[in-house]
Amino acid sequence: MAAMAVSTTTAFAGGHATDVDFALDWKFEGPSAPYFAAIDNGHFENAGLNVEITAGSGSLDAIPKVATGAFPIGFADINSLIRFLDQNPGAPVTAVMMIYDKPPFAVIGRASLGVSAPSDLEGKVLGAPPPDGAWAQFPIFATENDLDVSAIKVEPVGFPTREPMLAEGNVAAITGFSFSSYLNLVRLGVPEDDITTLLMADYGLDLYGNAVIVNTDFAVENPDVVSGFLEAVAMGWKDAIADPASVMPSLIERNPAADSDLEQRRLQLAIDANVLTDKVMADGMGTIDADRMAAAIEQIKLVYEFQNAPNTSLYFTDAYLPEGGFAVQ
Repeated sequence: MAAMAVSTTTAFAGGHATDVDFALDWKFEGPSAPYFAAIDNGHFENAGLNVEITAGSGSLDAIPKVATGAFPIGFADINSLIRFLDQNPGAPVTAVMMIYDKPPFAVIGRASLGVSAPSDLEGKVLGAPPPDGAWAQFPIFATENDLDVSAIKVEPVGFPTREPMLAEGNVAAITGFSFSSYLNLVRLGVPEDDITTLLMADYGLDLYGNAVIVNTDFAVENPDVVSGFLEAVAMGWKDAIADPASVMPSLIERNPAADSDLEQRRLQLAIDANVLTDKVMADGMGTIDADRMAAAIEQIKLVYEFQNAPNTSLYFTDAYLPEGGFAVQ
């Protein structure tokens, strides 16, 4: 990846824009294009913000960055955030805008290696990067599908070697984000009809996915900045949903080595499966449903012992969202 951080360069009319550092969860791929579109299409500028976007190294990466104040705003898996806050009571970080209403956590296998259903994982080797958000939810997936985890050999792998190991047949399946791992395998020459994508949300998971998170100390001191940031993000996603091809130049400018057609397809997969759900189309983007979150917490309890009583108000607030969230169509 050629660029690790990019920023707006124009000042806000009538004065200087407020600088905001934004920590992504992953490298600059298709699903990050809406944030760059929010820069190039003037949405952050209109909110009086000068935003610098930095790549991440996994779903857990942004949480400590934001909790320590190194970054005021980030993008991370809310389920990992819930566990982080349980283990670090009082840490100044919370989610403020749900982006992946349906999480992209998945197990990706190959039919030619005997993986077509969850039960096929028994007796196979599963490659999983330890910091991977999908791997963090795998125990819930295993529980919901009555898998004998002792019959699954888990091979810790690095993010760069995950898909190559599956493409070479060194593992039979991997954990990952559906849109990322799937297209990485396609790029490596694996036939699409040989790729099995087991989206965990289709196999019993009630969990939410990645959300915009903020340092709560920063948010209390800068509520208008946070609200403006979220509105600009929503506008960037609205642009991407309306015309995915139109936001690809913003991505390619920051990552010239990327394949534009492949990244546009990756973005479209994320839009279709994770962002533009029936709930979002009906009720708007960014909010969560209290009953579903309660069910998700109960599901987390199946595989994680809370040190403190779970409290949804610690994990998410809609205080910086318009009522009902953002319309994206």
